[in-house]
Amino acid sequence: MNPTSADVAAATDPRMSGLVEAARALQPRTVALRRRLHRHPEQGLALPDTQAAVLHALTGLDLRIDTGASCGSVTAVLDGARPGPTVLLRADMDALPLREDSGLEFASEVDGTMHACGHDTHTAMLVSAARLLSSRRDALAGKVVFMFQPGEEGYHGARHMLDDGVLGAAGRSVERAFALHITSTVASGLVRCRPGPIMGSADTFTVLVTGRGGHAAVPEAALDPVPVAAEMVGALQTMITRRVSVFAPAVLTIGRITAGTTTNIIPETAELEGTVRTLSEATRTMVLAELKRVCEHVAAAHGCRAQVDVTVGYPVTVNDAGVAGQVLDIAGDVLGRRHAVAMPDPLMAAEDFSYVLNEVPGALAFLGACPPGVDPAEAEPNHSNRVHFDESAFAAGVALYAAVALDWLR
Repeated sequence: MNPTSADVAAATDPRMSGLVEAARALQPRTVALRRRLHRHPEQGLALPDTQAAVLHALTGLDLRIDTGASCGSVTAVLDGARPGPTVLLRADMDALPLREDSGLEFASEVDGTMHACGHDTHTAMLVSAARLLSSRRDALAGKVVFMFQPGEEGYHGARHMLDDGVLGAAGRSVERAFALHITSTVASGLVRCRPGPIMGSADTFTVLVTGRGGHAAVPEAALDPVPVAAEMVGALQTMITRRVSVFAPAVLTIGRITAGTTTNIIPETAELEGTVRTLSEATRTMVLAELKRVCEHVAAAHGCRAQVDVTVGYPVTVNDAGVAGQVLDIAGDVLGRRHAVAMPDPLMAAEDFSYVLNEVPGALAFLGACPPGVDPAEAEPNHSNRVHFDESAFAAGVALYAAVALDWLR
């Protein structure tokens, strides 16, 4: 479902003329960088090899380039030919703690680390977009900030870059921001976006239930924390269905339960770990408060104690309604109308581009890259150790990154 010549011919805006063809001309560079990053993935905030690869790929372009003070980021600024506003285009660069089993000829050479969420593709596409836009500098009235961000997978890398001053890197404040996220479960070349919440918040929690240990044969002489913890699992799910509006939903999942050492001992403690996902800050605040109340009161009802610790994660990713509409219009203009689709529903997965969108009107969109011959409904999803992305979709991503900047900096 990649853009055909007929689709591209349907674009009527002269500023967008030839963007897909230019992106296709850059495809060998895009693929080569993507594969180089895929072979050598890195996790977290310090990505020395990835950072070096990005800096090398940007060599020769007329960009002002800085690296991060608090993390392994790269920020590049392109000055347009005329004065105007400043816009930001973002790609994340880090990988996941996963052993790859994809069978790709360029699979990860780092055991236990894999680009399973497509950040290698984001980075490669944005580098090629920087090259494409540099060649069209005369069409830009303003500045473009290219934000290459580490630490998206739970390390709050976007927040680190905000603290390092990425929004002021061009000498004036960023006025709009855009990011792409690739997905293997959407038809290749299809762009999906929506106004308002597009991805959820993500908080984690730990509940330590403390009772009194003893012999398994005489439970009445102990305070068994295990059935208390089990009761909490059900009580928390009931809390979600009875206290949370279906129009402002939440998801609460217990991912780990730990207790005991052997069969004939009642342990003193049991521990639950889980995550909460919501689509509004009001729901998020309420659910986290109810989580604590439910666990403490269930424990108290059985004579036990519950200590609830919450680790606050990423906020809700909220697209500006006007910008989301513009992105879909631009995608339709450049790639053909059938390649730009409004998402009916948000995802409960989280994104730290949310920190940028809390500061600047902007949008995140999804780029489909389902492998050829695979039903998107049956494709290995992002975060799978067997995920594949259709590399032919990269030209659509490069073209869209560039088109957004060209449209906003007319």
